[in-house]
Amino acid sequence: MENGNAREGDRVAVVKRIMAAKASSGKSYGEIAAETGLTNVYVAQLLRRQAQLKPDTAVALRQAIPDLSDELIDLMMSPPFRSYHPNIIQEPAIYRLNEAVMHFGESIKEIINEDFGDGIMSAIDFYCSVDKVQGVDGNNRVVITFDGKYLPYSEQRSQHMVSKLRHQAPSTSEQ
Repeated sequence: MENGNAREGDRVAVVKRIMAAKASSGKSYGEIAAETGLTNVYVAQLLRRQAQLKPDTAVALRQAIPDLSDELIDLMMSPPFRSYHPNIIQEPAIYRLNEAVMHFGESIKEIINEDFGDGIMSAIDFYCSVDKVQGVDGNNRVVITFDGKYLPYSEQRSQHMVSKLRHQAPSTSEQ
């Protein structure tokens, strides 16, 4: 088994164990989020090994999910390999989320640029939550909130380079 497949196999096995501990708690992502002070999406990311558990949060998570072993907590505190299985896009809920972003993405980008300037929303300094609300028609509605820091694009000026490859004028012996 090649390294990437071994890593994915290990992650899947760990996630199964973590999810079994969640199931034994009988708690939803929302309930665990309320107990830990995290968002429901971040709790799901932690439990799926898509985010790193921080030491300050480990105690609260262990209290919320008592069956998490020391080994699982230690694994959750190591930096995760953030990836996804390529077939996940075929799952209908994920497909529809991707479709919504693709359909509305250009308009969202235009509004970000109009309101903030030339830049993007961070997916690292980022918060996400999923909420259930009742619409005006009485039907249940899904509200997904993306709350990301604005990151402006920078003009790439050579005097701002801090790498070893600083822009230097060629010496006369190199010409």
